[in-house]
Amino acid sequence: MRDKSRSLLPIIVVALGVMMTVLLQSLLGGFLGDSIESTANFTTGHVKVMTRAYSENSSQIPNDLALIGVDTLKRSLQKQFPDITWAERIQFGGLLDAPDSLGRTRSQGTVSGMGIKLLKSDEEINRIDLKPRLVSGRFPTKAGEMLLSDDLFHKMNLKLGDKVTLISSGMYGDMAMYNFHVSGTLHFGINVLDRGMMIADIDDVRAALNMENAAGEILGFFTGERYDNKLAKADASAFNARFAASKDKFAPVMLPLSQMNDMGFLVAYSESIQTFIIMIFIIAMGLVLWNAGLIGGLRRYGEFGLRLAIGESKNEVYRTVVAESVLIGVVGSVIGVILGLLLSWYFQVVGINYGDMMKDSTFLMPSVMRAHITITTLYIGFVPGIFSTVIGAMLAGIGIYKRQTANLFKELEG
Repeated sequence: MRDKSRSLLPIIVVALGVMMTVLLQSLLGGFLGDSIESTANFTTGHVKVMTRAYSENSSQIPNDLALIGVDTLKRSLQKQFPDITWAERIQFGGLLDAPDSLGRTRSQGTVSGMGIKLLKSDEEINRIDLKPRLVSGRFPTKAGEMLLSDDLFHKMNLKLGDKVTLISSGMYGDMAMYNFHVSGTLHFGINVLDRGMMIADIDDVRAALNMENAAGEILGFFTGERYDNKLAKADASAFNARFAASKDKFAPVMLPLSQMNDMGFLVAYSESIQTFIIMIFIIAMGLVLWNAGLIGGLRRYGEFGLRLAIGESKNEVYRTVVAESVLIGVVGSVIGVILGLLLSWYFQVVGINYGDMMKDSTFLMPSVMRAHITITTLYIGFVPGIFSTVIGAMLAGIGIYKRQTANLFKELEG
């Protein structure tokens, strides 16, 4: 303990490395997890139920292949999967027409629309995080009102309360026309959504598209939990087994998030990122501590010579060096984990706002990066902290076997 080069400096190096490991794991885990959750909340859910035919052509939003009898199906889903919250959604596209005082078209714009439960409950509003995206006006409070992207709102020279007509295709292939009033405008910060996004209450969309008791998708969300790929796959397999023998193209099918919208890579990456972080820091810290051990070993050759001269074997000296490294690794890791957790907690509460950097993004990502502390965060720092220290000491200690006892003792005399 009196030799600072053998205790204080290595402990500081280990503590800093462990702190960086813990912070990086929590930041990346939080960022990737939030990105997955944003996509789940807005588009895919943790699991999604559709008809087989709809799932095969989902990019075309084929509402003529939508689910029917969704009230019965939803009750069945809630009974089979009580830990999942279910929400009906209708995706649609169409043309938005704004008439003048004489009823003639004065402006038009194409829209990508979504029908969600807006009235009587704020659950979907909070899930999609619409409140901070509201630029002007208010949320719909009665039937026939809708929200429109702010860019399209100004492009069409609209005013709050203006009547617009949605021209689209109904569930049975017929032309659908339905009047809405613009109650508020939204800004998402994502070009593809800001160009022309429309959100209305799902009952209004059903009336507009002739989809009574129907929905294109039923999204499921794990209650109070983040996305769990293993659990989602298990639930999907259990549900699909009920309809495995059916050849009906309108039979329901459940897909986990990882099998939708090319999300498989992001899910797999988020699961393996911890391994990459550990390996990087084990290698980096191992090299640093190896060099530190070599330098310290040069100063300790005299000590090694004396210990060998009084009868200790090289194996005993080597084991002592490794044992010292274990102690240093444990102490440094504990300090590093505490520091890393404190920083992670700060970034979990405050976060890093990088919304301005992502204003031209085409992906649905959170504008604030937040760390996410998990059980893994508590122990992940000990892996590189202890292993790299021991590996560094073992590599540096090899020099003990390469030196002759006589030379070591001679260095002691010098």
